[in-house]
Amino acid sequence: MTTASATALRTLGNSDLQLTPIGFGAWAIGGGNWEFAWGAQDDKESIGAIHRALDLGVNWIDTAAIYGLGHSEEVVGRALKATSHKPYVFTKCSMRWHADRSIYRSLRAASLAEEIESSLRRLGVETIDLYQIHWPMPEEEIEEGWETLAKLREQGKVRWIGVSNFNVEQMKRARKIAPITSLQPPYSMLRRAIEAEILPFAQANNIGVINYSPMVSGLLTGKMTAERVAAMPADDWRRRGIEFNEPRLSRNLKLVELLREIGAGHGVQPGVVAVAWTLRHPAITAAIVGGRSAAQVEGLAPALSFRLGDEEFSRIHEFLTENPV
Repeated sequence: MTTASATALRTLGNSDLQLTPIGFGAWAIGGGNWEFAWGAQDDKESIGAIHRALDLGVNWIDTAAIYGLGHSEEVVGRALKATSHKPYVFTKCSMRWHADRSIYRSLRAASLAEEIESSLRRLGVETIDLYQIHWPMPEEEIEEGWETLAKLREQGKVRWIGVSNFNVEQMKRARKIAPITSLQPPYSMLRRAIEAEILPFAQANNIGVINYSPMVSGLLTGKMTAERVAAMPADDWRRRGIEFNEPRLSRNLKLVELLREIGAGHGVQPGVVAVAWTLRHPAITAAIVGGRSAAQVEGLAPALSFRLGDEEFSRIHEFLTENPV
């Protein structure tokens, strides 16, 4: 197992998984030409980004079958074959696709049995370290889906099982069948809905939390401008995102300037400050940080160890209070 010597590892929920505070997020490297794409992506750059993250001490990768309609898992598999590092590999199920690339959702046992075999094949691994239900849909199939994941664990195809995008009620339903190791929700300074009920529930029930989009899909990295948003390719889902459109976009870019100022005092990018903000919450185990090139990964790697001070956290809180949406 790869470990970052200077980085304190964090135990994920009820598991034996010891995670670095950030992991490599493989959504964008799925490439273009599907409903939730980030535009075209060069596979060699993706593999270079993964290898750089592992070299810098990141010890887990999070992907999903649906990212690029299987393509992200294939790229992760190729990257794993070409490195001596042995990171934990996490993926997700429940979103599937037809031949015309349209997406459908299923948590039926037979569907999940097909999905796990496809994911194992694409990733080139014998066991998936954390297998997650991507979305609690169709809602009436949650119990069948969770029961199936518990069976996959008994069969040794997955080591631990988790959920993504579930609310408290849905987690309670799943827990009646088998324990939940982890929850993967969206969480950032611009998306805080989970603070009220979901994070306290996870904490109280020893459910690890790995949050996605801590930098709001690139918005808080410091690389985004109104011009860049306007020039995004037609198949980049972010063009439709509420935070990437007015009236929120201008406020969000002002927030980035504050993050830039805070980061400058420590020699880190605004995105690193955004990630550190999420890691301050005691319920958060680790954050998913995407990267599309080795250079991007290098800029964000300081999030492995950078932590926000109380005064800096207060300044961000003040800005968010004074500039509500």
